[in-house]
Amino acid sequence: MLKVLKFGGSSLADGSQFAKVKNIVESDPSREVVVVSAPGKRDSDDNKITDLLYLIRAHIKYGVSHEGVLEMIRSRYVGIKDECGLSTDIGKLVDETFADINKETSEDYIVSRGEYFNAILMAEYLGFKFVDATEWLMFDYDGKVNNQKSEAKLKELKDIYGKIVTPGFYGIMPGGEVRTFPRGGSDITGALAAAFLDADIYENWTDVSGILMVDPRIVKNPKTIARVTYDELRELSYMGASVLHEDTVFPVRSKDIPVNIRNTNEPDNPGTIIRENFDEILEEEKSDRFITGIAGKRHFSIINVYKSRIGEAKLGLLRHVLAVFDRYDIPVEQIPSGVDSFSVVFPSNNLKMKKHELMHELADFDGIDSCSLTEGISLIAIVSRTMAYKTGMSGRIFTALGDNNINIRTIQQGADEINIMVGVFDEDFERAIQVLYDKFSL
Repeated sequence: MLKVLKFGGSSLADGSQFAKVKNIVESDPSREVVVVSAPGKRDSDDNKITDLLYLIRAHIKYGVSHEGVLEMIRSRYVGIKDECGLSTDIGKLVDETFADINKETSEDYIVSRGEYFNAILMAEYLGFKFVDATEWLMFDYDGKVNNQKSEAKLKELKDIYGKIVTPGFYGIMPGGEVRTFPRGGSDITGALAAAFLDADIYENWTDVSGILMVDPRIVKNPKTIARVTYDELRELSYMGASVLHEDTVFPVRSKDIPVNIRNTNEPDNPGTIIRENFDEILEEEKSDRFITGIAGKRHFSIINVYKSRIGEAKLGLLRHVLAVFDRYDIPVEQIPSGVDSFSVVFPSNNLKMKKHELMHELADFDGIDSCSLTEGISLIAIVSRTMAYKTGMSGRIFTALGDNNINIRTIQQGADEINIMVGVFDEDFERAIQVLYDKFSL
């Protein structure tokens, strides 16, 4: 059994968080590979180390002294070192690293030092071997990870050292330059390490106990999703749920390695398991499970197009309307259809100053009898991989919303039958989500 662990910035903000990580790692001997982020905020008034490093880069670029910011960084790491009783002279290492920094130093190198310093400290604290990400995570000239070379090198290093700590967020280019992933890239590093080492499970430790069924800003203390498929995760993420980005789980998804989202501050909570499917427990879910999660976004608009006895001409008319949307650079979200009409649902912010021009062009087209615009629409997705096995799901949704005087403006079900999406007025958005959660979270 091999587990690869990634710890986020909030899990590594200070010495007390380092102690929690140590307890987690040492509680399971199969936890042999640890990927770390840079220290995050200790409280709401604090700074993330990565943000301070970006600030240093800006100061250097514009010729402003960065010593004050560097002292903030230095003191954070020295504080962690002292709290954990470590011997590494991290203050000296920080000073030596930044002694030769100038305008020619790449931003990627500067901002990657947050993970670098943290991994050095964590490796000593755990008694693991520190392996710099530049020793194994290799980019090609096009900026893409060279999976073959990176996998071979990481396996070699793992065979040599056994238990290792490595920084997230960055790797090395063919010419020796440090290259970073986008912000949040430590998640990508963790997933790559798990995939390259064929881990039995990839544990992503953060400050929440898994993925929540619904936005906690709308529903107080929502339940955690115990199990979610990648397809469900994609649906929830697309509709605005705060979950792992699909790019950060693709490496492990391709090898069907389960991802376990865990809370460093509640290590006994099992969190959320993500994997391709859960066929082995399908029968249980058919009878007991209602939905996986609910997510939604505000501020959509609907243009309704009418044409009497449209018949076979509908396809041509739809093609014309979509061409108009394309010219105005307005993305289309949904296209609900009736016998003599269809609607186009799209984000309102893309309409902006184009509203009158767009409506005028559509109204003047000979193939359209009339068209109307409705603004202030929210879309809500109810996601469940077992939806296809449950009769009357749509009816339950309509009844729950109707009983609470919430008008449904649109409805659509995906072809894969894992989600039903309804449109309501913006003013009903939060109430609709609360109603649906109360109805289906049992």
